[in-house]
Amino acid sequence: MNSSSTAAVIIAILAAFAGALVPLGADADTASPTAIRNLQPFADPTGAIATFNSNGRIDTRSTFFQSLGTNGRSCATCHVADQAFSIAPPQIRERFRTSHGRDPLFASVDGANCSNATPADRAGHSLLLEYGLIRIANLVPVNAQFTLTVVHDPYGCALVVDPTSGQLKASVYRRPLPTTNLRFLSAIMFDGRETVQPLTSVPTFAANLQADLTHQAQSAITIHFQADRTPTTEQLTDIVDFELGLSTAQIRDRSAGMLDSGGAAGGPRNLANQTYYPGINDVLGADPTGAPFNSSSMSMFAAWSSADYSSDIAAGDGRAVAFDDRSSAGPFERAAARRDIAAGETLFNTFPITISGVRGLNDNAALGKPASFTGNCTTCHDAPNVGDHSLPLPLDIGLGHSVQPGFENDPNIAAGLAELDEPNLPVFLVSGCPSPFSAGQPVSFYTTDPGKGLITGLCSDLNRVKGPILRGLAARAPYFHNGAAASLLQAVNFYNQRFSMNLTDEQKRQLVAFLNSL
Repeated sequence: MNSSSTAAVIIAILAAFAGALVPLGADADTASPTAIRNLQPFADPTGAIATFNSNGRIDTRSTFFQSLGTNGRSCATCHVADQAFSIAPPQIRERFRTSHGRDPLFASVDGANCSNATPADRAGHSLLLEYGLIRIANLVPVNAQFTLTVVHDPYGCALVVDPTSGQLKASVYRRPLPTTNLRFLSAIMFDGRETVQPLTSVPTFAANLQADLTHQAQSAITIHFQADRTPTTEQLTDIVDFELGLSTAQIRDRSAGMLDSGGAAGGPRNLANQTYYPGINDVLGADPTGAPFNSSSMSMFAAWSSADYSSDIAAGDGRAVAFDDRSSAGPFERAAARRDIAAGETLFNTFPITISGVRGLNDNAALGKPASFTGNCTTCHDAPNVGDHSLPLPLDIGLGHSVQPGFENDPNIAAGLAELDEPNLPVFLVSGCPSPFSAGQPVSFYTTDPGKGLITGLCSDLNRVKGPILRGLAARAPYFHNGAAASLLQAVNFYNQRFSMNLTDEQKRQLVAFLNSL
């Protein structure tokens, strides 16, 4: 396909998502007792999060909010608007307290450490209460290239025999991914298990994304809702159409003010207009238009690099000033905060990172299997102003490795994990695979989550999980698939140690300011 025909197909794909493309001056809808108004801000630790719904205000009577199973759950049980359509531990603990553990969120099927926990047992729900983790129980593939055994089982259900199939079933624990900003996905779920149709081709992207999200909704209703009947096509379509209309991002920073003012392009309305197609800005050169990879994939806050207080009183920005009047930040503090966010964006785009020991990169034939190479944050977060990878590229950067004594021999990974608040997770011993970094040499290693390998059974997929979309981070701590980073500073400290970045305290602060503004 030549560049002109590819561009035409991309335009057609964007037209398929035209409902998400809106004038930036569109007014917010009004609220009602059964609705969340469009762009309604919800306070979070650094400012406010908001969602733009291309279909208008959010109707809380729609199928997304209805119980479709036997345990009282709906999609909204684990995907809450004021938590960027995920869930956060402070609100989880409040729900446990007020319901005495009987809120549908704590259903033992996956809301407890193991399925035998009683509703009021706090210890039996500790991973959800403290880290926001849901238990995912997967059958170990019968044709797996590796052998899985358990060496640390704090809850007693890490590896059990499934009574129906007779296969081993492994329990791993993961954060619920947001059900918003879905039109930027290249894989569904951390391990890609719901990607039944590939999201890699421009011509098929819209139809395949619809099919994948429909499959995911069906699976959620069957497994997580414990449904005793199949949802209707109309119900599944309503859920998926609702999700595809959502764009969620930080709308306001407590110090910097409105994130779409003063020339900046942050916030959910700009996100709703963000161009995306499979392979856009691909780091391995697979952008279908032929465009080369641009490491400066984040460009929302470039206008703030030389911000001064006069930008707050620019003509036509009265809306931002009125909103910002709720903040205690003065004009000089606001200008300094905006410069910090812009500096963090520049660091994210350009700061050199020494990448080594990463499954999916350092064993990647397309890169020549380098022992190490220099990249940037955007090497793995290449989708412009979104932050996931625009083509499937699950990676093992070490987060599934264990801090248990004697279980990790890579000093960089061990140093990175030491910066985190790792949950007490089961640890598995994986054996029978060749080393991805030393051809032909067998290797055994420990992991708390075999990742995509638990779906495919392939040694090459072990420990690899996708990098999620980065928008709306401030409202949905903790971070990483296992909730190991309690804060964005912890996440930055992990990367700083893991990849020998040698960031200064000021650079860490600026990176955190930028990430909190997404």
